[in-house]
Amino acid sequence: MANIYTVEQVNTYIKNMFQQDFFLKKVCVKGEVSNCKYHSSGHIYFTLKDASSVLACVMFAGKRKGLAFRLCEGQKVNVKGSIEIYERDGKYQLYASEITLDGSGELYLRYESLKRELEEMGMFAQEYKQPLPYYSKKVGIVTAPTGAAVRDIIQISSRRNPYVQLYLYPAQVQGEGSAESVVEGIECLDDFGVDVIIVGRGGGSIEDLWAFNEEIVARAIFECKTPIISAVGHETDVTIADYVADLRAPTPSAAAELAVREFSEISGNLQVMRERFLDAMERQLEGKRQLLAQWELHLKLFHPDNRLKEQRMFLLRQEERLQAAIQHIMERQRHRLQLYIERINGLSPAKKLNQGYAFVEHEQKAVSSIHDVKEKEIVTIHVTDGEIRAEVVETIKRKRM
Repeated sequence: MANIYTVEQVNTYIKNMFQQDFFLKKVCVKGEVSNCKYHSSGHIYFTLKDASSVLACVMFAGKRKGLAFRLCEGQKVNVKGSIEIYERDGKYQLYASEITLDGSGELYLRYESLKRELEEMGMFAQEYKQPLPYYSKKVGIVTAPTGAAVRDIIQISSRRNPYVQLYLYPAQVQGEGSAESVVEGIECLDDFGVDVIIVGRGGGSIEDLWAFNEEIVARAIFECKTPIISAVGHETDVTIADYVADLRAPTPSAAAELAVREFSEISGNLQVMRERFLDAMERQLEGKRQLLAQWELHLKLFHPDNRLKEQRMFLLRQEERLQAAIQHIMERQRHRLQLYIERINGLSPAKKLNQGYAFVEHEQKAVSSIHDVKEKEIVTIHVTDGEIRAEVVETIKRKRM
């Protein structure tokens, strides 16, 4: 009977075989990333696959320092490392020490580096974004003179508003010198004085779109005084120009829709504004009519005839008040006079004489004391019906009580 081995012995044997194989100790494998997971420990677990096979991979946290990008699903990568057996599970996997993007990986690293640099400089900041004009009369286009992009923009713009003028700068958008050509187009249209500029092209690989990832294009967009819409590639393509532009459109057709407002919408808005204007004018006129009526009434109230009538009425009322006041004063004076008359009557000598009193006079002076006359002198006594001449026989002083 053959020798019997444990599972651990078999796995250990296979592991030793892998370790002795020089090819497996330093291997580079190309494939597509799948089932990528970042563990809390810092390790990255993923699978490399191609059309017919898969290979389990792991990159430990200590090896991640050399990874210049974030690994994610669908990336085409080149993975360097060693293939070893994991004894516990009896499975072999690729222990990655270095990962680079396949093919366009170097361009992608340049793209990420420039993106971080420009973002740190603030060129992507929202406060620097210019708003698009509500109604653009002149739209500038920087793209290739032939191709689907310019045809789509022209078609969409003509359909939405045939009155908008389109100005095309025929730029080179691919290959050597394309970045400089795009910059010239932006500067030319900016100086020309269009309302908005569309910069873009149709889809392609990262190499095809690279002109829009150049720093000189980004700076030209950032320094442009005219609002710029970037429309580079398809919806999934994102370039440096998209981040710097005032607005990003997923496609050139979408850029045309953003730059050119629908004429029917403008017409409808104009109609609404016209109705609002007429309503406002009607309210203004009604207000002026009411104000005019008030002023007309005011003028009637302050017309000279009315003023004269008012003054006449005022004088009549004042005259009546004056007469009433005089009448009142005269009435009061009559009452006072009557009181004075009564008082005078009460003090009148004639009244006193009628009551049995007499008035004694000596040498035309009233006698009010015994010292005013002497014995044998003649005094005149006035009574009600005449005078009496009498001689003073004797003066007698009245004793005090």
